[in-house]
Amino acid sequence: MLFLLRVLLYTQLNMKVKYKGIIFDLDGTLVDTIEDIAACMNRALKANGFPELPAEGYKERVGWGVKRLAFLSLPEDARSEETAAQVAADSARFYAETPLLHSRPYPGILELVAELGRKKIKMAILTNKPDPVAQKVAAGLFPQGAFSSVRGEVFGKPRKPDPACVWELAIEMDLTPADIIFAGDSEIDAETAVASGCFPLGVSWGYRSRGIIEQAGARWIIEKPEELLEFF
Repeated sequence: MLFLLRVLLYTQLNMKVKYKGIIFDLDGTLVDTIEDIAACMNRALKANGFPELPAEGYKERVGWGVKRLAFLSLPEDARSEETAAQVAADSARFYAETPLLHSRPYPGILELVAELGRKKIKMAILTNKPDPVAQKVAAGLFPQGAFSSVRGEVFGKPRKPDPACVWELAIEMDLTPADIIFAGDSEIDAETAVASGCFPLGVSWGYRSRGIIEQAGARWIIEKPEELLEFF
């Protein structure tokens, strides 16, 4: 009965649309990076004389970029723009040195990417992770050429949830936003998808709860990577 209900809802939402591309978030969607994020931020906090946080504590703080992560990771009485900028710079430097000590694709992700590639679906990655680290993570964990573009945070350029960063990718993919699924694990991803006109798809295995993703506008949430294939 549950399966039939899911099929009915899927049909109502999607059967009239033929998607041609997908933009993935990276952290919490394609790759479990939380241990490496925590290790580098904790190293930066310690270097600046602040207490470290447990890795689990970073799950609710990631997604807005390294400077915001640094700000939220500092003790409340130390949360200044200047201090956050220093901790963020140190963390980004540490992360660029060791981006792949613990990070691994989630189960089923490599198979999903390979199958989408066989179907000639255009794929890109859009993340608020610093761009040099994003490039290293994608290159180190996925086959060369799997994604048409990998884009991380670059100073002076729009980042999620600004829809402009999606529109730039859509132009590069030679698609319209209506042709594209935006898949992510957080409210930032859902908000980005809604603002840009892409189909907002949530994933349940990442760093945020279903409720948070749904409230932000996700129209569908998948439980396993292979469920994404139903949309193509």
